[in-house]
Parts: sequence; C-alpha cells; structure tokens
Amino acid sequence: MSLSKPVRRVALVGTGAIGASWATLYLARGFDVFATDPAPNAEANLRRYVDTAWQAMATLGLSPKASPEHLCFTADLSQALVDADFVQESVPDQRELKIRLFSEMDKAAPADSIIASSSAGLTMSVMQSACKHPERCVIAHPLNPPHIIPLVEVVGGAKTSPEAVQQAMSFYASIGKKPIHLRKEVVGHVANRLQAALYREVAYLIEQDVLDVATADAAVCWGTGLRWGVMGPNLLFHLDGGTGGIQRFMEELPAPMARWWKDLGKPELTQKLRQTIIDGTLEQAGDRSVEQLAHERDEVLLGLIRLRRKAAQAPASQPPSVRSRKKT
Repeated sequence: MSLSKPVRRVALVGTGAIGASWATLYLARGFDVFATDPAPNAEANLRRYVDTAWQAMATLGLSPKASPEHLCFTADLSQALVDADFVQESVPDQRELKIRLFSEMDKAAPADSIIASSSAGLTMSVMQSACKHPERCVIAHPLNPPHIIPLVEVVGGAKTSPEAVQQAMSFYASIGKKPIHLRKEVVGHVANRLQAALYREVAYLIEQDVLDVATADAAVCWGTGLRWGVMGPNLLFHLDGGTGGIQRFMEELPAPMARWWKDLGKPELTQKLRQTIIDGTLEQAGDRSVEQLAHERDEVLLGLIRLRRKAAQAPASQPPSVRSRKKT
C-alpha cells in the first residue's frame, strides 16, 4: 500500500485549541479542511478561532488558495474522514479514548491516507493497537500554537511503516513546518520532556525561595530562552567554547556541570508550592486576560520567526553582521 498520494483534503478530528490551530494552518496553506468534534458549539468556536488567528497567518504568508471558506464542519466522524488524504487527530490524551478513536478513524479513512496524532504524551504503539492498518499511523506532536510554532515531532509506533514516517515528514516540511524525527518512542516525546526538565528546576528554585515566580520567568525569557530562540544548546555551547568550540567546552565544563546536575532539585508539587506558583503567575498577569497574553506571545513569536527566516535566507558565506549591513 502506497502512502505517497498528494494531499488536497485534510480531516481534523478534535477542534479544541490545538485542533483549531491546525485548522488555521491547513486553511492558510490552501487545503480543503473537514473538521469534526462532538462538543457543543464546536463549529462556532472553531470558526471564531480561525477568524481571530487569520491575521497571524497573513503575516507569515498565505498560499494562493488560502481561505477560511474552505472549512467544512460535520459532527459525523465517518463523513469527515471518508475522502481525507491526511488526518490530524487532536482529542484529549485519554488512553482508552484514543485506542477506540484510532480504530474508528482507521475504518473510516481511506487505507492509503496517513493518520497523525497530536498526542502530547501517549505513544503511537498504544493508540494503533486496535487498528487494521496501523502501518499508516504516526505521532505528529506540535507545540502550541501549531499555526505559529514551526516544530512538529514525528515518531511511529511498533507497527508504523518507515514509509509513513517519511511521508509525514515530507508533508509537514512542504507546508512550512520544522519536522524532527524521533528515532524511538519515549513518553512525552522530546519537547515536553525538555520543558519538564527545565520546569522541575524552576519549581525547585521557587520552593527553596531562591527566587520568586516572576524572577524565575525573567531568568528564562530574558536569558536562556532568548539564546534558545536563536540556536539550540549544543551549538550555543560550541560558541561558549570560544575558538576551541565544542571540543574545548567538553574538556573544561563536564566537571562543574556534573556538580550542577547532582545538585539539581527534585521538588514535590505540594499544595503550598502549587499555590505559590499560581499566586505569582496571576500577579505577573495582572489585569491581562489569557487571550490578551496569548496575543502578546503570538506577536513576539511572529517577529522572531520573521527574523529567523530572514537570517536563514541570507548568504551563508558572510557573518550576520556583514550580511545585514547595507552597502554605501
């Protein structure tokens, strides 16, 4: 069975925040989108989300055939999937629900269509266990919001074919995503595990009264977070090694870093610590609603992505300072 057919129609199963964001992206890339969700007011909420997020997609660039008018909604799962070339599932991460849903999607979707899950924690080996065609099922986990954040983590399950993984990688790359292939399944995938590792230490430092909630956020977003928005930790440490690069870094830093690793905390999210974080976060938010904060986040992200694109398009033979300097 070939999974290499062109994608023109995308089916979305689940239209909460993640599913609605996916819908926005697919519509902006010119696909026909058929969405389904049994929740009350799901269609109205989805269309409202797309309308609100459309300007962000216009900023990033719309495909010639992009239009919110290409969105169709049905409460019937089979109707949404019957002619789908690609399926993106984004329902809550509940084990039994996902197993049952994947079995139903597997029956409803054409056998040569890939079924991708946005699952943040469950593995595909679990979800595909009751499928007749498990070879076409993959994890495609995005970071929120998918229509803005480029990363998508692709990993198959025990019964997923290499072809399905490769086709999913190619498809996401073709629509402007930054797909990364995980060589093996791991609970939580990669991005969430990295976030969890950092947040564990953030929670520990707050618990130990080293700093308060606002200061912890400032340490990340005005320090390490800014650096990570440009390069990953390995390349950054390559720069930190000076002229000797990563080799010098690995010669000089392992000893102190090993001491830091041993001293990293293992906090328990007690009721007291949870309330401390809640209070500190709400104090930072002030009178700004969740929607207002999300808009602020997205505006900054859009600016950063435009800068990243500009830097990627500059001639590689010149350093950034030379590339950006206008000739006089």
